[in-house]
Amino acid sequence: MATESVSALPTPVEESQKASEYLACFLNKSLHIHTNDGRMFVGQLKCTDNERNVILSMTYEYRQPSESDIKFAAAKHEKSGNTGNVKVDMKKRFVGLVVVPGQYITKIELDG
Repeated sequence: MATESVSALPTPVEESQKASEYLACFLNKSLHIHTNDGRMFVGQLKCTDNERNVILSMTYEYRQPSESDIKFAAAKHEKSGNTGNVKVDMKKRFVGLVVVPGQYITKIELDG
């Protein structure tokens, strides 16, 4: 039976340092942060904390189109005589420096 040496396990300080180094490689990189209300924020990572709050700079907020926008696009699509699916873009606005509360974040992606 193999046993692991206690000294082979990383200490909490080592784990914390490793996590900090990992997060540091994302500083100033563009992230896509999805929230549980359907919004997406795209901006540069500036900071995070133990509660998973994220601060982004140069940020754009994307929202799902409203029902009236969808109906308008569908009517315009029908008038043009096109068949097939109607595509409606998300609404976009510049919001600058934002704090995205960690409790609402559902997904984080690195902008490729």
